[in-house]
Amino acid sequence: MLSSEVLAELTAMATGGARPTRPGPRAPLAGAAQRKTIMGVWCVCFCGMQWRAIGQLSGIPFGTLYSLFARWTGLGLWRRLLDRLRRRWRLACGDTAEPSTIVIDSRTCPSAPNCFTRGVDGGKRIRGVKFHIGVEKYGIPLAIDAAPADVHDTKGIVPALQQIAGRSFQGLAIGDLDYRDRRLAKAGEGLGIIVQPIACGRDGMFIPTEIAWVVERSFGWMSRYRRLNTVVERTKQHLDAFVEIAFISILSRACGGSTPRPPSRDVHEQVLRGGRKSL
Repeated sequence: MLSSEVLAELTAMATGGARPTRPGPRAPLAGAAQRKTIMGVWCVCFCGMQWRAIGQLSGIPFGTLYSLFARWTGLGLWRRLLDRLRRRWRLACGDTAEPSTIVIDSRTCPSAPNCFTRGVDGGKRIRGVKFHIGVEKYGIPLAIDAAPADVHDTKGIVPALQQIAGRSFQGLAIGDLDYRDRRLAKAGEGLGIIVQPIACGRDGMFIPTEIAWVVERSFGWMSRYRRLNTVVERTKQHLDAFVEIAFISILSRACGGSTPRPPSRDVHEQVLRGGRKSL
C-alpha cells in the first residue's frame, strides 16, 4: 500500500507540474524497479539499515536509491503525501479535513557524531537532537522540526508553530507545563495560535489529560522505526523526511488503500483500553 500511495502522489505531482523531469542518458525507473526503490527507502527508515546494505539486497545501486530519496525530499513528496493521507483519514473518521486544536511536545534522541547538529539534554543526559512536533487529535504531525538537544522547548517549538501557521492553522496548541513562557505565548499570539500549558502528570507519573496524551502515542509510533532512534542524518530535511515516511507508512495501512476504514468505536477509547485498531 505504501508504494501505491507514493506512486499515486508522484503521478499527481507530474500532472500538476510539481515534478520536473531530469534529462539523462538513462531512462527513469518505472514499474517493479520503481516500487522496489520505494520499499528500499522504507526499509532504511523502518529497519535502520545502511543505504549500501539496501542496495546490495535490492539489486539497485545505493547511489540511485539515495539520489531518488534526496530528490523526492527536495520536491516535497513526503510532506504532500502525508497531508493528503491525514485529510483522508480525518474525513473517514467523520471529522473536518483540518484540525482546530493541536498538541505540541518534544522528544530527545541520541545522535551520531556526523549528525547535522548535536547538543546535550541535561535533564535526560542524552547527547543528540530534539524533535519538536505538533500533532492533531489522531497523532498525525502537522509540523516537524529538529534542533540540538540543549535547546529549550519554549524556543525549539517556535519553528514548528511557524510551519503550522503557514498551513493557515489558527487555534489552540496544548502542551505540558514546560511551555509556560510569556515570550512563547506572545510569539504564538502573533501567529494566531494560543499556547495552553496543562499538567500532564503527578508525582512523576504521566496522566492522560484531554487530548494531550496523543503526542506520546505518536512518539511511541516513531520509536518503532529504527532510523529515528539514533539520528545519523546529515541534513535536517532528510531527518524530517524519515519522520514523514514513518507516518505515511502508518496511515497507508490504516486507510486501506483507496477505501479508508473508519474506526468502529471512538479512537481515544480504543487506545486507552490498549487497542490499536484505529491506526
